Amino acid sequence: MKEQLEQLEQVVVKYYSEVLEKNTEEVLWGVVIDASKGLYKIDNIPYYGPELSCEDVVYASIQDADKRLVIQHIESYSGNSTVQVIVQKEKYNREDLYNEILYANTEIELVDDYYFVISIPLQTNYKNVYAILSALEEEEVISFAEPMLSPKHQADLRTK
Repeated sequence: MKEQLEQLEQVVVKYYSEVLEKNTEEVLWGVVIDASKGLYKIDNIPYYGPELSCEDVVYASIQDADKRLVIQHIESYSGNSTVQVIVQKEKYNREDLYNEILYANTEIELVDDYYFVISIPLQTNYKNVYAILSALEEEEVISFAEPMLSPKHQADLRTK
């Protein structure tokens, strides 16, 4: 029996960027859950998009002149979190950096040599990831932001 391939569609998230101080958009991939109902599961880690994580289910509809699917709202959250990282040290071994973060049961998507995003799955204890990121930030290797930290991962930080 053949395994059914997932159907992917591009979905656009539009938002106001505080960093850029303007309206912007990001194109993501969505696994079609039910096209007739406009439901798509985000299949990649958002680079910049706010309050959105990999595997969140979104409602998207055609909203612009280019006939693209535009995300209207999040139908259900995956419980995953997204963290953005800027590498501040030029002479730092990138492979060691990535491996240290990946070892904490995460996924990384590279944007360039100085910027990447991390997806933290629901089942991962964020306290461990945070400890690694904080130590690297203290050493001035990286700087990081948490645009989408799930309630479960927020609770991880509060546990002793």
